[in-house]
Amino acid sequence: MISWKRKGEWMELSSPIPGWSPADADSCEKLALHVPVPQKLYHKLARGGGVKLQGGRPMLRLFQSEKSPYVPEYAELDVLFEDDFCLVINKPAGMSVHPSEAGQQGTLAAAVAFYYESTGQACSVRHIHRLDRDTTGAVLYAKNEWAHLLLDEAMREKRIERIYTGVAEGMLASAAGVIREPIGRDRHHSGKRRVTPGGDAAVTHYTVLDKSREASLLELRLETGRTHQIRVHLSHLGHPLWGDSLYGAANTWTGRQALHGKTLLFHHPVSQESISVSAPLPEDFVLLLSKLRIY
Repeated sequence: MISWKRKGEWMELSSPIPGWSPADADSCEKLALHVPVPQKLYHKLARGGGVKLQGGRPMLRLFQSEKSPYVPEYAELDVLFEDDFCLVINKPAGMSVHPSEAGQQGTLAAAVAFYYESTGQACSVRHIHRLDRDTTGAVLYAKNEWAHLLLDEAMREKRIERIYTGVAEGMLASAAGVIREPIGRDRHHSGKRRVTPGGDAAVTHYTVLDKSREASLLELRLETGRTHQIRVHLSHLGHPLWGDSLYGAANTWTGRQALHGKTLLFHHPVSQESISVSAPLPEDFVLLLSKLRIY
């Protein structure tokens, strides 16, 4: 595992790299043998004096002060994980991850901007993935450009695993399965998606954890990240999420769908340590399970 120390705006690798010098033409390639390196950013840092050798150890200026693109707004945040590169927040229901229109307030992005400001961290707000407004659970943020590039690449290459907990109406026919149905826009309903032959490839894995006559408690894993993917796929099976009126649920709940982003599994963008972060089920979700006699 790679280790480092933060020294102000600089990251210092804890161990020397024999023969490495920032003046070498192949310094980026040599460094990449020891630590993940976004090449374009490395060369940008090098041109600006942001790569140096001190005491035999490589140093990179990764923690430069940045301004948030969002106006900070106070909100209580449940921080699940944090270090110099990553932040994971347990998003509550009813909060958009970022504004969908100019001037929108009450977003998670604005709350994270306030959190950074109030804790003396001059970071921009960079989310790596999103959750629907009414879906709760873990959301991953990168705290600098280096981490953002590496985590974004990991997300594109499906190396970040997202595990959800959901309650679907009725009893599914199989105890486990894979839904492979393309998803596209619904031409008749703005903001809605549907299974359609011309849509984007979408793959959802599900496992039934428990069930009653009325509902099934599911663990859901995504291979792809299409808008409303879980909601569309379960509705297509004839078992929409409990409370998801947009996708045909017959049962009302608290004005939202019963879906929670429970666990994120990813490798740290620098140390490559395996990280697992889980968000506890919200109180209304626990109460729903109790009402349905599902545990």
